[in-house]
Amino acid sequence: MPVEVRKVVLESVSDASGLAALIDEGAFEADGVVAVVGKTEGNGGVNDFTRILADQAFRKVLMEKGTRPQDEVDAIPMVWSGGTDGILCPHATIFANVEGDGEASDEPRLAVGYAMSDVILPEDIGRPAMVAKVAEGVHRAMRAAGIEDPADVHYVQTKTPLLVMDTINDAKSRGHTVYTEDPLESMNVSNGTSGLGIAVALGEIEMPTAEQIGHDLSLYSSVASCSSGVELDRAQTVVVGNVRGAGGRYRIGHDVMNDALDVEGVYRAIRSAGLDLPECARADDLNGKLVNVFVKCEADPTSRLRGRRQVALDDSDVHHHRHIKAAVGGVVACAINDPAAFVSVAAIHQGPSGGGPVAAIVDLG
Repeated sequence: MPVEVRKVVLESVSDASGLAALIDEGAFEADGVVAVVGKTEGNGGVNDFTRILADQAFRKVLMEKGTRPQDEVDAIPMVWSGGTDGILCPHATIFANVEGDGEASDEPRLAVGYAMSDVILPEDIGRPAMVAKVAEGVHRAMRAAGIEDPADVHYVQTKTPLLVMDTINDAKSRGHTVYTEDPLESMNVSNGTSGLGIAVALGEIEMPTAEQIGHDLSLYSSVASCSSGVELDRAQTVVVGNVRGAGGRYRIGHDVMNDALDVEGVYRAIRSAGLDLPECARADDLNGKLVNVFVKCEADPTSRLRGRRQVALDDSDVHHHRHIKAAVGGVVACAINDPAAFVSVAAIHQGPSGGGPVAAIVDLG
């Protein structure tokens, strides 16, 4: 079925009125919603409850306006990334299946697939066992999307568990060790391990050794966008790519930002999605055809940006995640003339070190 993609702003932490309005307007049916990827206004940390509030609000609308039972609505993948530092705007991108209008062309069009991995144990996080479990989940999500060629995959969004004191102690009680006993650091580790799992699944890299995870930054996926939290115990995976004959108006592409100032990386991703842009593009050239961009970023571990010294990694008052998210959010928002852009941190093994992947969805009409 063709996929409809729309972006809505969250006017408060538990606002789902934008979703409700789209359903009421007939953009898609509540029962057609297959995935949601969004930004919430919390601290982006382990204890960010705004993700849960947004999740509850969106699922409530789908229950009220649809016919699916509670367990089916609960199973819909909703990936919420906390933290809208700087000028970023809380928002959600909604993916929904819709009925096609006649015969679909053979042009590549957007397709979405979803899968859950096997349970990821606390002792798996940051280790090859988690890489393998994530990779297997990506393969199943590709099949669900009807995507056979890894080259047709342009965006893989995962949500995985991280470590908290309860799960750390659980692993210890069973005679196991964990990668780290710092819950916040485990967010980086979980995200990075997921990124490697995606890279393995798509043939971007070979299976990494335990010693390479979190350390060999030359290993990464160009399409991975990984998030983690306390909400689940396995990898929730959404694969977005293009399938010939899928129908619909939308297409996705990707590229990478090589560093925090690489605005051209955003435009390269948009061109990859099929939108013609001049060589020196600017926001006015998008002509309302861009649905959204999805960006991962990370403070450069060398503490240098284009040769200039950076101090975010030395800041004891504000975590470097918040520095870089606000900075890259400003660059991306300027590029597309819209602060409602998906910009997420903890990007180790996701795009080049100090940069990150960019996926772009465009409306080709």
